[in-house]
Amino acid sequence: MRKSRIFLYLGIISLVVACGVYWQGLDQPVQGKTTDLTVVDELLNLISQESVYNTSPEKLVEGALRGMASAIKDPYSTYYSEQEAALHKQTLAGERVGIGIELSEKNGKFIVIAPVKSSPAEKAGIRPLDELVQINDTRLNGKTMGEVMQLIQGKAGDKIALVLYRPSLDSQVKVTVKRQAMKNETVHAEIITMDDTKIGYVTVSMFGEETAKEWQQAIQKMADNKMQALIVDVRDNPGGYLHSVAQMMSMLEPNGKIFAYMQNNEGTMEALKTEPNKELKEITASLARLPIVILQNEGSASASEVFSGALQDWKRATIIGVTSFGKGTVQQTWELKNGGELKLSTNKWLTPSKQWIHGLGIKSDIEVVQHPLFAVDTKTLTGSYEAGDFSEEIAYSQLVLSEFGYQIVRKDGFFDKDTAEAVATFRSRHDLPKGNHIDEVFFAQLTKELQLFKEQKENDMPLKMGISFLIHELEK
Repeated sequence: MRKSRIFLYLGIISLVVACGVYWQGLDQPVQGKTTDLTVVDELLNLISQESVYNTSPEKLVEGALRGMASAIKDPYSTYYSEQEAALHKQTLAGERVGIGIELSEKNGKFIVIAPVKSSPAEKAGIRPLDELVQINDTRLNGKTMGEVMQLIQGKAGDKIALVLYRPSLDSQVKVTVKRQAMKNETVHAEIITMDDTKIGYVTVSMFGEETAKEWQQAIQKMADNKMQALIVDVRDNPGGYLHSVAQMMSMLEPNGKIFAYMQNNEGTMEALKTEPNKELKEITASLARLPIVILQNEGSASASEVFSGALQDWKRATIIGVTSFGKGTVQQTWELKNGGELKLSTNKWLTPSKQWIHGLGIKSDIEVVQHPLFAVDTKTLTGSYEAGDFSEEIAYSQLVLSEFGYQIVRKDGFFDKDTAEAVATFRSRHDLPKGNHIDEVFFAQLTKELQLFKEQKENDMPLKMGISFLIHELEK
């Protein structure tokens, strides 16, 4: 049998880091089925001998392999050529060169699950559910995931131009992203003090190889700082290793509690349980006393859904935000004789209450929609605009100004009288050169104000609700 690996793969195909969940106990021989493959050889010979196009036998075989994987109609099952497989394996490295974008392939479309936090992709304004349609001058129609991977891969510091279709706008957006080397530091923590209450705030960007260790260190540090409640932020967390989730679950509920089920293609279920760890007894005890809130959004997928789904079913945490992505399958990979690799969905995972969330997501306990400005991308101004002009930059300015409270009716990119008055007022308030036109000075200040707005925690609506909820819980 060829070497195989089993993991919960979130459609995050090797663009930054593999969010796979290795799961032990399924490495069994493949039970082959008898199939007459003579027609495949017949087709191979006919094409090789008769086609006017000179295609190597190796390319034809790879095409057949890719076609078989595509015939499954599963966006998470795919065939990788030898070169694509090598790129795929690089995703397990501790440091990667990339742009920080998580993709899934569905019906020939390449959909963003989430940008990695603090990555070039996030800073460029790429958002969950964006469809990647062009990389530099190459349209992605008919491309494989491996080919898309190769187009995105490159040297640190190089820029690539992306065209994305954004469903919420029903239009395309263009962004330029610079590749950079990124370490997989997946946990960031701080103490938020509100009304003399210390709330631990932990952001988990993905469940990587070292996430459980980083989580333990973060929790211990905040426990030493006398935190009284905990917020775990898994927004835009595309998933990761199941063993990391298991270790983190075991710090919250250590005594053999079921946190998920795995179900194979015959319907057989295997319960996944937490395990006690004497070395973590102190940290487990400190967590047991804390009320917990989980923040999630539509970019929270797969392993992050395992995490939140378990805590929700256990009634151990309150989920605040919107419904998560909905990725409920597990993938296994096999190395093939030609150096390629097959990734295949082999199992479903279910919550402790045996709910399969695939395509449905996990609903929040308290639904809170993020402030609209958090979904607004930063843009680079090209040119100067005045009354009567029409452009994307004007529409961007209208939207941001409107959300800042300026009286603007039109937000379609047409520079009307209301827009001119709002621009003039904004320029005056920020001591910019007088005028009612949009130029680089205006645009830079507007972008700065937008960035400052996003950095203020009081503007983060789900986080604000989480803090208020925990303070209320502590007052009971």
